[in-house]
Amino acid sequence: MRKGAKVSIIGGVFAAMVGAAGYGAFNVVSALNGDGGPVSPVVKSGPPDADEVRETAEAFFDAWEKGDGSTAASYTNYAGQAGALLATFRDVAHIHDVRITPGRTTGRTVPFSVKATVSYEGMSKPLAYESELTVVRGETTGRALVDWEPSVVHPELKGKGDTLVTGEAAAPPIEAVDRDGKELTKEKYPSLGPILDALREKYGAEAGGTPGIELTVRRGESQKDEADTTLVTLAEGEAGRLPTTIDADAQAAAEKAVQQYAESSVVALKPSTGEVLAVANHREDGFNAAFLGQLAPGSTMKIVSAATLIDNGVTTADGPAPCPDDAMWQGATFHNLEGMTPNERATLSESFARSCNTAFVKYADEVKVDSLTKEAEERFGLGRDDWKVGVPSFDGSVPASGGPDTAANMLGQGKVQMSPLNMASVTATVKTGAFKQPVIVPQELDDRELATAEGLSAGTAQQLRQMMNRTATSGTGAAAMAGLSGDIGAKTGSAEVDGQETANSWFTGFRDDMAAAAMAQEGGRGGEAAGPIVAAVLRAGG
Repeated sequence: MRKGAKVSIIGGVFAAMVGAAGYGAFNVVSALNGDGGPVSPVVKSGPPDADEVRETAEAFFDAWEKGDGSTAASYTNYAGQAGALLATFRDVAHIHDVRITPGRTTGRTVPFSVKATVSYEGMSKPLAYESELTVVRGETTGRALVDWEPSVVHPELKGKGDTLVTGEAAAPPIEAVDRDGKELTKEKYPSLGPILDALREKYGAEAGGTPGIELTVRRGESQKDEADTTLVTLAEGEAGRLPTTIDADAQAAAEKAVQQYAESSVVALKPSTGEVLAVANHREDGFNAAFLGQLAPGSTMKIVSAATLIDNGVTTADGPAPCPDDAMWQGATFHNLEGMTPNERATLSESFARSCNTAFVKYADEVKVDSLTKEAEERFGLGRDDWKVGVPSFDGSVPASGGPDTAANMLGQGKVQMSPLNMASVTATVKTGAFKQPVIVPQELDDRELATAEGLSAGTAQQLRQMMNRTATSGTGAAAMAGLSGDIGAKTGSAEVDGQETANSWFTGFRDDMAAAAMAQEGGRGGEAAGPIVAAVLRAGG
């Protein structure tokens, strides 16, 4: 929380001094006799009390309701930023008749509801939403001040530079449809909300519609990967029809699956084409982590690591990959999951299916520092920042890291970062042997140039499929994949994160011509949260 006060205190100096015995040793008598030096105001410290919280919030709300943005801003600890945004609230967003109702204060946090009217060129619509503010102690003045965040003004204002604007929409509305022509709406498929906004922003004009008049959250530079968000439509535009690769049935299954686990995301692809069949997120922040997440993928990365060992001639699926209790590499000791029985005679297939960490660490000195990076980039199309999915995406990162990170990267820790989209693509590449860059709108819509990669040799792909099938049928993924028929495969992962008591849960798998990957932050082991999500989506694939 930012607590640097940006406004000055005036008045009440002598009264503050007289009542300041608890704040410091200032000798009032000496000051009056001229022996104490210059008189300085006493700066309060410690959290604001209940009266200060109430009085500060009331003063802030009163000025805001009156449209006096500069006065409202003076009750915050970042008056410049607050004043600029509050001015746009009235003059650029054209929001008037503001009425604010405080809720029940909890500690120093005050929830509140806002009711107002948006008016533009003779058109008006009501606006209602809820937000909250927190009162803190200004570091330099000691005043009780609103801790400034753009979200105080509206919860959709998430970053620096985000503003509210009312006028002609930047892009016409779209009628997005799935691969079979079924309409996709954010009301029916909430996870698609940010994605539909992004599709509208990029393809609205090409889809043939005409813009309406809207109150919109215009994103600033800090939120450049997020599309503008429409809050109120004053006049409807004409929607243009936009085809997508989404499968409505798979999307419905994905939406339902992620609701069972907090902070979770899932992506499903069609391996033969790279088409995105489903994407869903269940997150408090509304972030599209399925496409944009940048987190360690844990042992799901062992798919790429196993491919690296095979392609570099280190071992094969049926070749040796001993699984001791622990393994040391360049001064760092690596362990297996608790309860795993060591097996010095294990094959790579067995160690992969059991998700043995030490088996991969033992081979770290037999591959070059950049071997995993090259495998990821050249075979799986990862980490080159050249995917053109149709909406913003993160393309994975597998840097060539020396020291202990060389081994840690092979376990999906260290410096490796992935999103569920990346890991679903890895599995799709294994399934067919060919890298098909994921897409959510057809390439012919805008003739964009898609990323390419070599893909896998037939022998490597076959060995990886065999190992993933073993994982899905008798290894760590068996419980989650139980009951799924057809050609199946899986890989589990749990990623340790500093500051978290519980690991992030990762899981990726395939069934026939569908590949999926999921992540649940602090969800535990791969089969405990992410696994059931992936299985539910694969089950909906037919």
